[in-house]
Amino acid sequence: MPDIRRTRLAVRVTVASALTAFAVTAPGTPSTAVPAPGDATRAAATWLAAEFADGALPGPFGGQDWGLTIDGLLALTAADVAGQTRQAAAAQLAAHVTSYTTYDDYGIPGFTDGGATAKLLFAAAAVAGADPTDFGGHDLHARTLDLIAGAGDQAGRILSRTTPDTGPDASNTFDQSFAVLGLARTGQVPQTAVDFLIRQQCAVGGFRLYPDVAGAPSPSCDAQTDAPLDVDTTAMAVQALLAAADDGSVGAADAARRGADWLAAQQHADGSFGGSGPTSGANANSTGLAGQALGAAGRRTPADRAGGALVALQLTTAGGGAASADAGAVAYSTEALTAALTDGISDTGRDQWRRATSQALLGLAGTPLGRIGLDPPSSPEPTGSPTGSPSPSGSPSIPPTPSPTPSATGSPSTTAGPGTPTPSAGPTGTPTPSAGPTAGGSGRLPTTGAAITGYALVALLLIGGGAVLLVLSRRRTG
Repeated sequence: MPDIRRTRLAVRVTVASALTAFAVTAPGTPSTAVPAPGDATRAAATWLAAEFADGALPGPFGGQDWGLTIDGLLALTAADVAGQTRQAAAAQLAAHVTSYTTYDDYGIPGFTDGGATAKLLFAAAAVAGADPTDFGGHDLHARTLDLIAGAGDQAGRILSRTTPDTGPDASNTFDQSFAVLGLARTGQVPQTAVDFLIRQQCAVGGFRLYPDVAGAPSPSCDAQTDAPLDVDTTAMAVQALLAAADDGSVGAADAARRGADWLAAQQHADGSFGGSGPTSGANANSTGLAGQALGAAGRRTPADRAGGALVALQLTTAGGGAASADAGAVAYSTEALTAALTDGISDTGRDQWRRATSQALLGLAGTPLGRIGLDPPSSPEPTGSPTGSPSPSGSPSIPPTPSPTPSATGSPSTTAGPGTPTPSAGPTGTPTPSAGPTAGGSGRLPTTGAAITGYALVALLLIGGGAVLLVLSRRRTG
């Protein structure tokens, strides 16, 4: 069987590049009538909560996208809204741990996705209010620790448990950041895990996404010639290192400071940020993660400027044009916003808006990843129908899903406190930190994901890969 994870990565990059090349820009310019930041947070959270169905956010090909669901759950928790929706999402995640973190559902036993496991650990600890050692009957804390390499040149790295059918591990710096965040929240993070994350930082302060060069781990970022540095990855690493510093890890605070310095230097004149590769243009996903990280590092001015750039990408009732019914949603880019003002948001394009809004909310709410569920948000919870939102009933909610196990972990409390890109995190324009073959997204926040604007193009790109590749491509970074 071919190397599934690397094949999926190649498809994801190809799709993102093609979508960037073929993106349609409608005539006209976006409306300049934008709400205040507090109103923007409330409107975005209300819109995103309404996108959940039966405790999950759908993926681009239908079905539940568990990675994106985590991203949305983190975003709503950062804004401290839609408690019942969050409770239902946490219960659904607890019931689908195996579907998200393994390939068991697709007849490939023995594989465990390290990034997905770490991301779910962080979500269970920061969002669900459940016991991460018994989340749906799974000890995510012990499982994450078990996936941390103990010796050699990969010591401290979060790794997937692979099989001959899945090919070599493809974990990355998004995965590592989620591991540090999750372990810092649930117990002291191993210093080796922090050290491995720091080795992904180049001397200039930015972080690389992939630790491997030519199929083998490169000793450090500076040891890699012309290592590509990434805004989204750096934002995640900064926040993970700040959490590790609070946990007492050596070297974390200084690395976080240098990372924040590099991030601030990447900000565009209008306050926005771009990622790398096919997502290098200014986009809401990168801007949301970077703004959140800068705020966490105490860089209030650039964080506020990032927030302003996000507000400028948001639909409002008065200025939403053909998309006024989706007021509150945040566009991936100026081009996507302009097109929506003219043509509205199509069913096939809605996935991109869900991913962009999830990560934009992280920057708008202003709650650092390491403090989600611990600190109140900087913006109040919406009551009624917030400015710019079409919802007549305030924050939509979904009845809690029954617990999959007798333990409290199946129906976690929503009182405790985002891929990713990448994603997932995300994240959505962000690199995918972890992916698997389910419709669940990956370890990305701020997973948040790549901009997906046309299913016809996606189908053409994927059709030659066969049914298995189509299934695998449904799983993101966050």
